[in-house]
Amino acid sequence: MRVISGTARGRRLAAPPGERVRPTADRVKEALFSILNSLMGNFEGVRTLDIFAGTGSLGIEVLSRGGCETVFVDNHRESAATVKRNLETLGFAGRGTVLVKDAVAAIGTLERAGRPFRLVLLDPPYRLGMTGRVLERLAGSPLVTDETIITAETADDEEIGTEFGPLRMFDRRVYGDTALSFFRKGASTDHA
Repeated sequence: MRVISGTARGRRLAAPPGERVRPTADRVKEALFSILNSLMGNFEGVRTLDIFAGTGSLGIEVLSRGGCETVFVDNHRESAATVKRNLETLGFAGRGTVLVKDAVAAIGTLERAGRPFRLVLLDPPYRLGMTGRVLERLAGSPLVTDETIITAETADDEEIGTEFGPLRMFDRRVYGDTALSFFRKGASTDHA
């Protein structure tokens, strides 16, 4: 598992012990960031929320590409410690914050700070219904603006829905057994 582009390109990332964390495959990560790059132009100054962070791979990729800040959320202490270690190793500790909380509770905590995100990355455990719960919570959150792009990585056969309040799925791509879904407020669902 490595950073694929930017200032930390090629650097390896630590993973927590055991089988609990399922890192995003490099091929899927490359596809995800290619799509995001075409949607956003670049990542300079982008504030990101990485929910179900695991190793921090996705949020760290944004930092490597010029993101200004990433907030990482994971409810497992081992994962949170791994994210912190990866941030320190790569020199991104000053641009990353790690919250050891349940995803929905973390959204409430972050709302009190009142600063929205340009990009939200969701990579929950597959087939447990967590994606829909978090998207429902984000749909009415001030953390999400009309400019925010939300991505969700799921199993290819996992049904997550295409509308959550004002959030609409505007694209979905399948790579082997992994699906990437893209949401935005008021987006057309023609491409979903």
